[in-house]
Amino acid sequence: MILVTGGAGYIGSHTVKELLRIGYEVVVLDNLSQGHREAVLTPHFEQVDLQDQKAIRSIFKKYSIDAVIHFAAFSIVGESNLLPHKYFNNNTKNTLQLLDTMIEFGVLKFVFSSTCSIYGNPEYVPLDEKHPIRPINAYAESKRMVESILEYYNNAYALKSVRLRYFNACGADLDGQIGESHDPETHLIPLALKVAKGEKPHLNIFGTDYPTPDGTCIRDYIHVTDLADAHIKALEYLKSASGESITLNLGTGSGYSVKEVIETCREVTGHPIPTIEITRREGDPSVLVAQSQLVKDKLNWIPKNSNLKTIIHSAWQWEVNRRF
Repeated sequence: MILVTGGAGYIGSHTVKELLRIGYEVVVLDNLSQGHREAVLTPHFEQVDLQDQKAIRSIFKKYSIDAVIHFAAFSIVGESNLLPHKYFNNNTKNTLQLLDTMIEFGVLKFVFSSTCSIYGNPEYVPLDEKHPIRPINAYAESKRMVESILEYYNNAYALKSVRLRYFNACGADLDGQIGESHDPETHLIPLALKVAKGEKPHLNIFGTDYPTPDGTCIRDYIHVTDLADAHIKALEYLKSASGESITLNLGTGSGYSVKEVIETCREVTGHPIPTIEITRREGDPSVLVAQSQLVKDKLNWIPKNSNLKTIIHSAWQWEVNRRF
């Protein structure tokens, strides 16, 4: 049995679907503060908050858990600097309690949802795993702290982990069963598609004076189904004889600008998507693109659905047929 925390959320629910498809038994733990009960596709669901250690221990008693994939976290960067206590309590403290419970019950395989924002402002691109770690917001710092804890727990308790530093997750389940549904929504592609649907009058472009070919930020976009596949490959890596703890970037190695994304959204949807150009947001680097060779080498992982048109087509199909 695999325990997936945050399995009612965006990336978690897609990973649960893929785990079930290939034959794993899965139990989802989620407090539904941000996730959706409709997105949980396993019959084993526990509505529990990670801060309730007594309830977490009861789940480990109830199920025969072999490994944990941990998604449960707050992830709004701007909010994290305004409410750092919220992020350190949930993302760091609650994860520490989860790890302690794992050790108590002898569960020593852990796949961790980390972030490329842990690097801070890039000194060079593409970003490899050796890039200096310099978080510039509480969200990234909360993830860095867990990565450090995992290093110590590996040495002291033989808890093996794969730390996956995400770049830009996007897209939706290719079957249309589940997809991206945040409140508030902060991601570029779903915001552009809401304009295409007529739910919003326009899309803001934050800065057009970056040192990039069209003046807008460039990001590495990775389809959520490819992210899910990487988590399963990380799990299988930990189960193998060579499965030592490791940190891996999770991106495609190529990037698209904000304007390229918007133009592709127009092309896929057939709608104009009006935009307004405004000033930069604080802390937005010009380019964030992964050096992704290590994850390909270590996990034998190749992104299959991260072409920009595929990403946006799947996201658009979800938006027009949204179930939750």
